[in-house]
Amino acid sequence: MRMTDQREDRGMEEILRQHAEQEFAEELQALREADDRLRPPNWQLSPWGVATYILGGKLKNKFEVSPKYFGDRRLIEIAIATLATDRALLLVGVPGTAKTWVSEHLAAAVSGDSMLLIQGTAGTPEEAIRYGWNYARLLAEGPSMDALVPSPLMVAMRAGKIARVEELTRIPSDVQDTLITILSEKVLPIPELNAETQARKGFNIIATANTRDRGVNELSSALRRRFNTVTLPLPKDIDEEVRIVQERVRHIGQALELPAELTAMEEIRRIVTVFRELRSGVTDDGQTRVKSPSGTLSTAEAISVVTNGMALAAHFGNGRVGAADVAAGMVGAIVKDPVQDRTVWLEYLETVARERDGWKDLYRACREVSG
Repeated sequence: MRMTDQREDRGMEEILRQHAEQEFAEELQALREADDRLRPPNWQLSPWGVATYILGGKLKNKFEVSPKYFGDRRLIEIAIATLATDRALLLVGVPGTAKTWVSEHLAAAVSGDSMLLIQGTAGTPEEAIRYGWNYARLLAEGPSMDALVPSPLMVAMRAGKIARVEELTRIPSDVQDTLITILSEKVLPIPELNAETQARKGFNIIATANTRDRGVNELSSALRRRFNTVTLPLPKDIDEEVRIVQERVRHIGQALELPAELTAMEEIRRIVTVFRELRSGVTDDGQTRVKSPSGTLSTAEAISVVTNGMALAAHFGNGRVGAADVAAGMVGAIVKDPVQDRTVWLEYLETVARERDGWKDLYRACREVSG
C-alpha cells in the first residue's frame, strides 16, 4: 500500500461521522456485485438491492448486510418505488423517527452520493435551491455558465442523482415553490443566460418534514401534488425501539471510541420504557394513566441519553452504564419546561418509577438529579 493511501485510511478513521456511502462502502460494493436485477437508469442498485441495503439481509454468497432501518418493510418499498417514478418523495413524521437517516441511506444506495443536501431553515434563500453567482467573476466577465454556482439540486439534475431537502416546511413558502417547475417539468430555467438545466434520468428529490412544524410553512397544494408522502411512525413496540437504540448506540460508541459497556441493555430498556409511557400517557400494562411532557421523547433522544450515559460511565465511572449515568440525560430530555414538565416528571417518578420492581436505583438517581 502506498504511503498516501495509508494516510487517507487514517484520515477516514479519524472522521467523527462518515457519510453513509463511506461508512457502508463494503456493503454497497457487495450488493452491486450480487445485484443482478433490473436497475432504473443511473441507479447504483436495483430497487431490491436498495431495500436490502436499508432493511438488511443475507446475500447468496452469505455476505451479511446490516439493517439501517427497523420498521415496516412496506413503507420502505413504497419510498423506493416512488424514487423510480417521476414523483418526488416526502418523508414526514414526528421528530426522531429517522427521516433524515432514511433519506441519507436511500440517496447513498440509489446514487452512491448522499451529500447533495439542502438544509431548510427560515432563512433559506431561493439561490440555495436554484443557483447562485460567483460575483467576482460575474463583475469581471458578465453572466456566463462559468460564473454560475450550481446548487446541490442543480448538480443532482445534471448528474442524474438524488437531491435531499431537509426540513422542507421550514423553508419560506415562496422559496418552496421554486421546486414546482423542477418537479413538474424536470427543468431548471436560467433566465439570465437564456438557458436551462434539464434533469438526467435518475434525478429525483427526497424531502423531509416534521409534523411538529405543521403550520410553520405549509406546502402549497401545487407543490404537495408533486410529492408522494410516506409517514415514518414511531417504533411499534418496545422490543423494536430497544433494538434500534442498542444498534445506534453501538455505532456511535465505536465512532466515539467510548470504552464503556456497549450493550447496557437494562438501562436501554428502562429509558425506552419511560419515554414510551410518557409519550403515550399510560403505563405499559395499561393500569396507570400518566401525564405527558411537552417534549417528543423520541427514539433519537433515547439514543442520546444512552450515549451520554456511556460517556459518563467510561470517563467518570467503572465503565458499566448504570442508573446514575443515565439519570441526568433522562431529566434533560424530559424536563424542557422547568415548571410544567418538572411537575409531570416528578409525578411519574412517585406514582410509577418508585413502585416498580427493580427500579429503586433509577428512582433514587432521577430524584437526586431532579431535586
